[in-house]
Amino acid sequence: MTAELESRRFRDALRRFATGVTIITTRTNEGVPIGLTANSFNSVSLTPPLVLWSLNKHSRSLPVFLASERYAINVLCADQMSLAARFASPIEDRFEGVDWRSGKAAMPIFDESVAWFECTGVHQYEGGDHVIFVGEVTDFGYSDRTPLLYAGGAYGVPVAHPEL
Repeated sequence: MTAELESRRFRDALRRFATGVTIITTRTNEGVPIGLTANSFNSVSLTPPLVLWSLNKHSRSLPVFLASERYAINVLCADQMSLAARFASPIEDRFEGVDWRSGKAAMPIFDESVAWFECTGVHQYEGGDHVIFVGEVTDFGYSDRTPLLYAGGAYGVPVAHPEL
C-alpha cells in the first residue's frame, strides 16, 4: 500500500469519531475579529482549567493565532450548522451579518452556543501537519442547548436514547 493510500485510510478511520463542532475566534493586532470552524477541541485539565485545539499549518489564519495571546472557543449547538459552514468557508469577512459579542477579554463570543471558553494561550506545540494550542480558561459559559456533532464528513445531532 502506498503512503498516500495509507494516509487516506487513516483519515477515513478518524472520520468515524464523532466530535463536537467549535468556532475558534480571536482578534488581529488591529482588533479585527477572525474565526474558523474546528472539531479538534478537547479538555486537558481541571486544575488549572486547560483546553486544547489544533490548526493545520497551511491555514491562512495560522499567523494570527500564533501571534495571539488570547482566543475563544465557541462550542456550537445544533441550530448553528450554517454558522459552522460559514466559518469553514473561504469567505473573507466571516463575521459580517453574524450576531456576536466581546467577552471579558474582548474575544468574539456567540451567545447561542452550547458553551464558550475564553482562554489565554499557554503553550503551542508542533504536531505533524498541525499546531496544537493549549489555553488556560479565564472565563466560560454554557447552556442546555443540543450540541452540533461532526462525523463522517457531515454535521449531525445526538440521538436521545430513552433507556439512558
